[in-house]
Amino acid sequence: MRRREFNLRNNRLPLAAAILLASLTAAGCRRDMQDEPKYKPLAESQFFNDHRSARPAVDDTVARGYLKTNLALYTGKMNGQDIDYFPFPITRADLEQGQNRFQVYCTPCHGRLGDGDGMIVKRGYRQPPSYHADRLMKAPVGHFFDVMSNGFGAMPSYASRVPVQDRWRIAAYIRALQLSENAKITDVPEEQRAKLMAASEKEDIPEPNPPNTGTSYTPPPPEPAAMEGLRGAELPNPYSGEIPPATTQKSAAAAPATGGSK
Repeated sequence: MRRREFNLRNNRLPLAAAILLASLTAAGCRRDMQDEPKYKPLAESQFFNDHRSARPAVDDTVARGYLKTNLALYTGKMNGQDIDYFPFPITRADLEQGQNRFQVYCTPCHGRLGDGDGMIVKRGYRQPPSYHADRLMKAPVGHFFDVMSNGFGAMPSYASRVPVQDRWRIAAYIRALQLSENAKITDVPEEQRAKLMAASEKEDIPEPNPPNTGTSYTPPPPEPAAMEGLRGAELPNPYSGEIPPATTQKSAAAAPATGGSK
């Protein structure tokens, strides 16, 4: 009998332990994690002396990814002066990307050649200066980056539309445009100059006004007899609507035949 009671007690222990564990777990599942204490934007706080829940940033705080220590890259200036070099090496791929961005953002005003004769200018917009003007030919490359970043005159800033690296690539393409329109044969490296000269000599340059070899219709001259018959005739005004008399043409045509019968 005692052994049976002991077995019943032993069987109840795991059940009691399970019930106790479930009770403790249920007691811990409250709504505090879902509705935890927090401040809504611009809500008042009683914890801070200024009663502002949104705390001001620490002095000299910089957001991640916005630490711009390379002033030449991000401003185009050093010591307040425009730089005259590129802050990173310019490759052929950079020039092609600069050409693409130039055609998208710059050609409407500056034109494809950079001569300031874009389509918007033809519609009445203020004409920008030509990149091939002496002043801009001598301007440092940082000047073009600064104008794209901050605007100049009637030109707005393109900093929000063109990334920093693409602005430098556009400036590199502007330099390529300036060189292409003002290049000399002495600017070509010697090892390529001979090939360029040989290619230009082999080129077949067409004549400016080639002769017209096609056939064209030439009306025959009028017969002398008909002209002699009409020479003395009085023709009506071409605006009067009158038709010349047919007898004049008949008599002019019959005159040679009459003379021949005699």
